Amino acid sequence: MKFIVSRDVLYKNLSAISGVLGSSSTLPILDNFLFTVEGDMLTLMASDLDATMTATVQLTNVEGEGAVAIPSKTILETLKLMDDTPVVFDIDMENYILKFSAVNGEYDSSCFPGEEYPAMKTMEEPLSFDIESSILQRAISKTLFATGNDELRPNMMGVLCELSNEDITFVATDAHKLVRYKNMSVKVEDNISFILPKKPITQLKSILTGVNEKVKVEYTTNTHHIRFSFGNIVLFSSLKEGKFPAYQAVIPVDNPNIFEVNRKDFHKSICRVGIYSNQSTYQVRISLSDEKTVITAEDLDFSNKAEEDIKGSYTGETMDIGFNSKFLREMLENLDSNEIALKMSMPNRAALLIPTEQDAPDEDLLMLIMPVMLNV
Repeated sequence: MKFIVSRDVLYKNLSAISGVLGSSSTLPILDNFLFTVEGDMLTLMASDLDATMTATVQLTNVEGEGAVAIPSKTILETLKLMDDTPVVFDIDMENYILKFSAVNGEYDSSCFPGEEYPAMKTMEEPLSFDIESSILQRAISKTLFATGNDELRPNMMGVLCELSNEDITFVATDAHKLVRYKNMSVKVEDNISFILPKKPITQLKSILTGVNEKVKVEYTTNTHHIRFSFGNIVLFSSLKEGKFPAYQAVIPVDNPNIFEVNRKDFHKSICRVGIYSNQSTYQVRISLSDEKTVITAEDLDFSNKAEEDIKGSYTGETMDIGFNSKFLREMLENLDSNEIALKMSMPNRAALLIPTEQDAPDEDLLMLIMPVMLNV
C-alpha cells in the first residue's frame, strides 16, 4: 500500500485526535494510530476504548487499500520536526514494515495489522441535534474547570448536559464550586440529560477553538454513547453512568448582600493577597461593609499576612466571609465580563458569582462557591 500526503495536513489531523490516546493503556495496540486507506481517502483513528476519534484526509497517488496500526509517538515526533513537504508512505502489508520518506530523509518503522485495532462502536437509532461550534466550545470552556477529580464520586468527574425545549444547560461541580451555563438558542423537543466525561470533552474543547460551523451531536440514552461530528472530525465516547447531584437545590435564591466590583481588580487583589494565605487552606477573608471592603489573608506558621482595600459597591449587612482563594481566582479567570456581582446570604451559605451583564443575549452564566469557616 502506497500513498502521498502533505506533512502539515497529516500532522494537524493526528495532533487533533491524539488527545484521546491513553497514557497507560491495557491494550498495547492502542499506543498506535490506525491508518485506513479506502479509495483516495485516508481515515486516521485514535482510541482509548472509552473514546475514539477519527479524521479523514484526501490522498494523492494511492496504490492499494488496507488498514495498519502505526506507533503514535514515533510518527508524531518525526512529523513535528519536519518542514511542510509531501510525505510518501510505502507499507509492506505482508511483513508490516512502514517506510515513509520526505525530501530529505527516509524512515522505517514496524507497524501492526489493522484487524487488531478495536473498531468504533455503532449507534442504533440515535437522537440528535445541531449546535454552533462556538456555543459548544464556550459551554465546555465555562464549565470544565469545575469538574471533580474524586474517583469515589465518578458522577462529578464530568459535565452534565441537560436538553429541553427551552434551552441547553451545562453544569459542573466538585462540591466546592459549581458552574451552570445556559444557552437559550439551542432547543430540543425532549427533556433529556447525560453526563459528558472529562477527557474527551477536554479534547473537543481544544479542537473546536477557531472552528466556525455546526456540530452534529448524536446520543443514545439506553447504551450511553455520544458522537460529535464536524468537518472531517468525529469524536465518539461513552457517557458517564450514574446520577448527577441535584444541583438546583444548592443554588441559593435569596441573596440580599451584593458586592459589585470590577472583575480584573478583584482577581488581581485575590491573587496578591492569596500569596500570603495558609498554603493548605488558601483562605482569604472578605470583610464587607457600607464604608469599605477589605480582603485579608494570613499564615501564622510563617508569620505571613496581607491586607488590601478594594473599590466596589456593597449593599447589605456588614459581614465577614471566607473563601478558598484558589477556587475564587479560578472562577474569576473563567468569567469574561468587566463587572461582576458577588451575591451572598450568610457567611456559612453558598455565594454566587455572576456577570452583571451577560456576554450574549441568549446566555445565562452562574457560578457558585462554597465559603470556608473563618478563624476567629
